[in-house]
Amino acid sequence: MTATDRSIQLVRLAAEAAADKLADDILAYDVSDQLVITDAFVLCSATNDRQVRAIVDEIEDRLRIEADAKPVRREGEREGRWVLLDYIDIVVHVQHEEDRTFYALERLWKDCPSISLPDSVTQVAAQRARGAVAE
Repeated sequence: MTATDRSIQLVRLAAEAAADKLADDILAYDVSDQLVITDAFVLCSATNDRQVRAIVDEIEDRLRIEADAKPVRREGEREGRWVLLDYIDIVVHVQHEEDRTFYALERLWKDCPSISLPDSVTQVAAQRARGAVAE
């Protein structure tokens, strides 16, 4: 079983929204063969709590406006370090970079197929990486 077209659409919208708010290390995995509760995970990180909240807000807005999707559950917002948005079809994890390093969710799901992200997301990441190297 693979992620549905709807799930892929939501993944791509969430990734684009995260990239627009300068999220780091945006990844997506098709977990449909491993879990029955969702098709895909989107992972991204931010350097501070304020940016975590901005990314979460942008993802929610974009999915609501462009895909008529609202999360059925939102956890971790009070602390602002790891916010989970559960859309049933996908689950989005927005983590503070320290928590992302500590919990290393990508290690848990590395055997699952990755979902390709839009060029706009990968280009922003490449530009930011080049900028970090130039500094």
